[in-house]
Amino acid sequence: MTDIALKQNITAKEKGKKHTKDHSERDFWERNRLSGGYLLKKRIMDVGVSIVRFILLFGMCFMILQPILNKISVSFMTEQDLYNPIVIAIPEHFTTANYQLAANLMNYSQSLINSLIISLSIAVLQIAVCTLVGYGFARFEFPLKKMWFAFVILVILIPPQTIASSLHLHFRFFDILGIFQMLLGGTLNLRGSVVPYYLMSAGCMGLKNGLYIFMIRQFFRGLPVDLEEAAYVDGCGMLKTFVRIMLPQAKPPITSCFLFAFVWQWTDGFYSRMFLGNTKLVSTSLSRIIDSLGAYIQRINGVKTTVSVAYSNCILATGTLMIIMPLIILYLFAQRAFVESIANTGIKM
Repeated sequence: MTDIALKQNITAKEKGKKHTKDHSERDFWERNRLSGGYLLKKRIMDVGVSIVRFILLFGMCFMILQPILNKISVSFMTEQDLYNPIVIAIPEHFTTANYQLAANLMNYSQSLINSLIISLSIAVLQIAVCTLVGYGFARFEFPLKKMWFAFVILVILIPPQTIASSLHLHFRFFDILGIFQMLLGGTLNLRGSVVPYYLMSAGCMGLKNGLYIFMIRQFFRGLPVDLEEAAYVDGCGMLKTFVRIMLPQAKPPITSCFLFAFVWQWTDGFYSRMFLGNTKLVSTSLSRIIDSLGAYIQRINGVKTTVSVAYSNCILATGTLMIIMPLIILYLFAQRAFVESIANTGIKM
């Protein structure tokens, strides 16, 4: 009896849902008739907009992912597949030798460790300094404040290539008010070391530091002043208020800026080639991978040979994937925090 009653209850619910659906459909057509066909036109318009939006989003995603998918496909092809007109996306002779060769040419393990240490330390230093500066621009008044902030904007707008010669000479003959010249009898040559990286980052002149200062400043400007005033009333000083009250509120922009700093530092080639010299990094190793491939083949064959363009591009694509793979893994773990930080930062700004 219980099973029969249960089946009857389910059947009654299904009939009720069908009756409600039929009633809503009749109600829609009745309201459409009374509105002179407006509701039907609106529904058709909504469906059309949804279809167009889907096509645009699908096209944009395909444009972004298609080059990466091509690199993944090419990285598993042999040189024979590269010249086979039948092979387009799926390799006929699947191989992982390209990854082994690219890893050897880039000295991947050592380059990965060096890049991880330098990128992480530089990103932490940049965000620590830029957070202090951004908070100062947002909350304090000091002489020539607008002029100094205009200089911050110029740091964003002016490409670093325009001051490359000045940076080279400054760190090649590094001195502070003539102190090193007086004590040591000459200037210091800081090129070929990571010291210029840290000095520029500590002085807010590192890679994209102006952008980080601007983002953090905009966020702090959006926070109510009452939070700080309440902390001052409770006996907190400016530094304690910043550390215990304001800094926890700034997790969204700090998270965004840290990820940006790490990624841009990871893929930077301009400052790396200028200052670090022979230090092996993934970005500089990738830029030399074609030359390394030619030297490698010449060493194996014993004679100077020209590497085919297709195979060179294949190894280059493989090396590119090996470089961006840690960034993809980082994004997968930090995706939620990154999306929330971007959304919250946009609201506050």
